[in-house]
Amino acid sequence: MSTIRPCPLPDDALLRRYAGEGGYADCYAVEFEGTVSLPQYLLAFYTGRLFRLERVILRLVVGKPSSDAQVLQLAAGAINTFAAWTVEARNDQQLLLSDYRGRTRSWLMAVPVTGAPATRTRLYFGSAVVPLRAADGSQHMGWLFHALLGFHRLYSRLLLRGALARLHRPALI
Repeated sequence: MSTIRPCPLPDDALLRRYAGEGGYADCYAVEFEGTVSLPQYLLAFYTGRLFRLERVILRLVVGKPSSDAQVLQLAAGAINTFAAWTVEARNDQQLLLSDYRGRTRSWLMAVPVTGAPATRTRLYFGSAVVPLRAADGSQHMGWLFHALLGFHRLYSRLLLRGALARLHRPALI
C-alpha cells in the first residue's frame, strides 16, 4: 500500500486560504493506482469504519446525525450540509467543509497524477483550525488545540488510510 505523507498544500487548494493568519493548516497525500473521482473518494472517506465512529460521536455528543445516504448526496453535490459540516467551497476535484462553529475546516482533493507511467490519482486530506480571538484582538490557538495536535495528525493519517483501503475494495462503498 502507498505511503501517506505530509506535504505542502497544492497552489490551487481550497484550504490554502486558511494557511497562515495565525491558524493551523495541514495536508496529507497518498497515491492510488487507478482513477478516483472526488465523489468516489468522498464515499470511501466518509463511509469508512473510523469515520463512521466519528459520525456516531457527533450524533451523541453534539446532536449532529448523518447517514450513508447523506454521504451519497454530499458526494453527488445534492446537499451542502453533512453531520457537523457545511460545504464552504467545492469544485470537480475538491471539497472544503466548515464545522458548525466555524472553527475548523476539512478538505479533500482527488487529482490525476501527471507523467506517471500508469494511471494514478493523488488523494489529499487536510484540516485547518482558525485561531481564537481574544478581547484585545490578539489571536491564539488555545490549550486544547495544542493538547490534541499529535492525536489529530495520527487520526488524519488513519482516516486517509481507511479511505485508501476502501478504494481498493470498491464493492464495499
